[in-house]
Order: sequence, then structure tokens, then C-alpha cells
Amino acid sequence: MSDDLLSRFDVLLVDLDGTLYAGPSAVPGAVEAIASAQDRGVRTSYVTNNASRRPSEVAAHLAELGFPATTEDVRTSSQAGAAMLAAQLPEGARVLVVGTSALAEEVAHRGLRVVDSAEGADAVVQGHSPDTGWRNLAEATLAIRQGALWVATNVDPTLPTDRGPMPGNGSMVGVVRIASGAEPQVAGKPAPTLIQEALRASGRERGLVIGDRLDTDIEGGNAAGLPTLVVLTGVSTAREVLEAPESQRPTYLGADLGALFQPPEELAPGARDGWSVDDGLVLSGDGQDLDALRALCAVHWAAGGGTARVRAEGEAARGVVDRLGLA
Repeated sequence: MSDDLLSRFDVLLVDLDGTLYAGPSAVPGAVEAIASAQDRGVRTSYVTNNASRRPSEVAAHLAELGFPATTEDVRTSSQAGAAMLAAQLPEGARVLVVGTSALAEEVAHRGLRVVDSAEGADAVVQGHSPDTGWRNLAEATLAIRQGALWVATNVDPTLPTDRGPMPGNGSMVGVVRIASGAEPQVAGKPAPTLIQEALRASGRERGLVIGDRLDTDIEGGNAAGLPTLVVLTGVSTAREVLEAPESQRPTYLGADLGALFQPPEELAPGARDGWSVDDGLVLSGDGQDLDALRALCAVHWAAGGGTARVRAEGEAARGVVDRLGLA
């Protein structure tokens, strides 16, 4: 077996938007990477915070893009949220659903009763829906103030779209948080529940969490106690990686899913041949851009992290700092 990153794992727990696809198109090389992993016996579990679509709909979309995906391969935050409710409520408990019919179906599948009014509600579950309005949020607020259990499928503040970021479930959760004075239990990333459930459902043991967002994918993987790989094909930038708090620092750093086929020691933050970084974050030398970032991360994180001011010595270093947005 190849001595690459993929050889260390038997299941990939992969984020979708920004990692596998961007808008209507697959990220270059992503389909081939997932197919190669499957050919080598490594399963892929598609893990998404989006609670607005059914697992079957997610799988169909992935298959259209060329990914080897079935409904059983998909784990959504709606499934995790419903499971969280079922673990704390008796069968037949009344759950006020703020979200799509896909979320309501997951709740009903767990033997809970879906309602649309605060009256007598035992719990509230809140997931993204483009149709959520004031009346929905008002009913949720009333139920929570009356003592209902509150579960949010995720707290992502924005939702990526073809037109740019738009309000996500976390923004709507924020409205209810302010109005109710309460804090929800969170099922999706960065809480570990969704990732742990995806690993359990995969039937495998050696999982690698992969994503493009430090504050959801990577923090969630770290919280679940699993190795993480951040790819720079979506939301998080090189500067954000360098300045990441400890809870959001990835085990491995790659440009894209092609990193799966590189030696793991080349992907981990650390010293790199060709690059020199002193304690003042002065970068000098020559080499690959991401090797420079890995070297910078190792020094900066060891010093405690936080806001980083990178200086470059030499033309090659200045070029890298500019390309990575670290100037």
C-alpha cells in the first residue's frame, strides 16, 4: 500500500460545499480523488451541516457531479439533530420544527410528533430553510421561553450561494437566542455529534475529517478527537489558517483533495527544506507556497498564535507572502 495520507485511514468524513464542489461544479480533481479512495477500499461519508435537503437529494446531487455516492453515504445535521432530540425525549413528544420538510421527516422518523405551534411543544429544532419567517421564529421563541428543549442543527452564520454568502441557520438562531435568552444544543459542526454519528454509521474506525472551513469542519473534527485536513478550495484562507485558535488548527494542510496522495509528513505543519522562519515570522528562502505556510504555522502556533505579521526577505519569499495573502 502506498505510504501516503490516504493509507492511514479507512473512511473519509468529507464536507461538501467548498471541499467537493463550488457552486454548480465539482472542485477540480475532487471526483477523481474520491473515486481513487473508493478503489483502494477507503469509504467516503459525505457530512454536511445543511439540514434543508434530504440525504437522498444530497446523494443524487453528488452523483450528478460524478461522485460515488449513495443515500447511505450521506450524513446531514438534520439526522444528527433528530437523533439528539430522540435521545432526550420520550416517544411521541411534540417537536416544533423550524425548517424544511426534510428536517420534519427526520424528526418523525425518530418517533416524535411534529407540530407547528408553541402550545404544548416539548422541544424546538431549528434548521435552515429559505422560507423561515418572523412567525416561525416567534413560535420558537415562545416555546423556548416556556421551557422547551432547543436544538439547532447548526450555527453557521452564512450560507454559500452562487451570488455570495447569505444568512445561514446561525443567523436565524441568533434571532431566537436574543429573543429567548437561551442557548441551543448544537447537532452540526463544530459540535462533535454529527461527525461522531457519521463515523459510527460508516462502520469504520480510522476516520479523517476533511473540509474547507476551520470554524466548522476542522473544529468539529478536532472536537471529535479525529485527525483533520483543511483544503484551501473554499472559505478559509491561508491567513485564517495561520491565525487559527488552537481548537481550529488542522492536523494536515493541503491545497485540495490531491493532498490525500501525498506523504502525511509533507502535509503537517513544521519546518520545511528551502524555507527559514524566525521567531518574528520573517520568512526567507525559496520553495512551494504551502510549504512556506506550513513552516510559518509551526513557528507561530508554537509561540501561542494570534494575529500574525509576516515579513519577507528576498524576492521568492515576497512572492509567496503576496500570493497567500499574508502581506
